[in-house]
Amino acid sequence: MQSLRKASEVLRAFSAAQPEWGARALAAHLGVPRATAHAYLTGLAEAGFLRRTPRGQYRLSWHLAEFGAQLTATLPWFPAARGALADLASSTRALGFLCVLEDDRVVCINRALGDPDADQAQIQTDVTLPANATAAGKLLYAHANLPTPTFEPYTASTITTPDEWAGELARVRADGYAHAIEEWVPGHCALGVPLRWEGEVVAAFGVQLPTARFLARERRLLDRVQGAARSAGFAASS
Repeated sequence: MQSLRKASEVLRAFSAAQPEWGARALAAHLGVPRATAHAYLTGLAEAGFLRRTPRGQYRLSWHLAEFGAQLTATLPWFPAARGALADLASSTRALGFLCVLEDDRVVCINRALGDPDADQAQIQTDVTLPANATAAGKLLYAHANLPTPTFEPYTASTITTPDEWAGELARVRADGYAHAIEEWVPGHCALGVPLRWEGEVVAAFGVQLPTARFLARERRLLDRVQGAARSAGFAASS
């Protein structure tokens, strides 16, 4: 079990900001001997989870994408949600998101970019999102029995106390939607609704866009997001 936990830790070290690792850098990052880091990298490469680059570094293998495809294939509601998200993102010129809960983690399983002129540096590629700072996190936690999340302050607007969090979740349940006003990424806001399938909330569905555009059309955006969810066959309100 210790080896499995360490292998998981190695895989989680890869990200959009850090797409590749060598044994020396990974050893320093994990606080383990270089030989140990090398053993994990080569072992995961032999298992098909990593690939070795010509420069001797390691990157995630495309084999992992197969697992992602297999996961979404088991979700009967995913094709309709993905199609609706693409249409919504295009019609609003926003970044669409579709997120689910895995234990207490908010996981983004699909994104759709509807603005071809968007600043690529500002586009979120994180798979795991902070619950306390995102519309998706608020939606999913509001409809689940979960402990209070970690209150890491990403911006001056991020929720950082249990009382604020409890009040926000109550508002989300009452209103049927959630928003995040520059709470994770400065200059960007998000709005989303819960998707219900067979009576249960299965995902958070919404858009993120620059603050100026968001504030100028928040009410219309909510109508568009709710309408997109309904048109795909989901109940999107409480």
